[in-house]
Amino acid sequence: QCVRAYPTQEHAGAIFVWFGDPDNITPLVLPDEISTDEHEHFLCLAYWDCNYQYAIDNVMDPMHGAYLHSVSHSMAFGDKQGEFRTRKTKTGLIFEKIGQNNVNFDWTEIGITGGVWLKLAIPYRKRYGPGGNFGIVGYATPVDAHGKHMQVYFWRTRKVQGWVRDVWKFFYRNRLEGLHWSVLEQDRVVLETLAPDARDHEFLYEHDIGVSQVRRTLQKLAEKEIQAANAKENQAKEKQEVVL
Repeated sequence: QCVRAYPTQEHAGAIFVWFGDPDNITPLVLPDEISTDEHEHFLCLAYWDCNYQYAIDNVMDPMHGAYLHSVSHSMAFGDKQGEFRTRKTKTGLIFEKIGQNNVNFDWTEIGITGGVWLKLAIPYRKRYGPGGNFGIVGYATPVDAHGKHMQVYFWRTRKVQGWVRDVWKFFYRNRLEGLHWSVLEQDRVVLETLAPDARDHEFLYEHDIGVSQVRRTLQKLAEKEIQAANAKENQAKEKQEVVL
């Protein structure tokens, strides 16, 4: 009875844990790609020696796909320059390239629905089978108090049903999965090479608007949570003083 328990839910092959205030739980809502029968998905995970915020920054920078992953079978196309814009959604925002879609890693969506998830789509050429674009839904989870390590969870998804679902599952496991791990390895190497204080020496530009907005959003959420925790602690102290 002395061990603290946390509210948990199991979905899409993973266990989601609420570490926040147990009296103020935010309902967990997952993206359709991992919560409906319209999509097939595979859960993958990796342990990275870097701050989880670096992983969020990485995904919120669609332009890096045309550079870092330029030799990838799925991200070797498209302009290496362009204009971007942000669009607000009911759950967060979308950061997208203007005038280019379904060519490369052209947009990223972030949602805050009981957890912070990131979503993107990578176009596939027809020879890689039916089902449209290849989707990724990811969570970046810190695993220590100092923010030096993280666990990245990502579901690889595709909108397929019936016998096509089985074909794609087989095709993915036997032909494509190794290529996708190579892309993630490129991200890992770059992020683990960054210094812990890299943000203090960066020079952001137009393509980093999405990164800046997400940082501000997460900072505001953190400040709000800290204020609520402090208020709850002060109320508890006041009650204790009254009793004494």
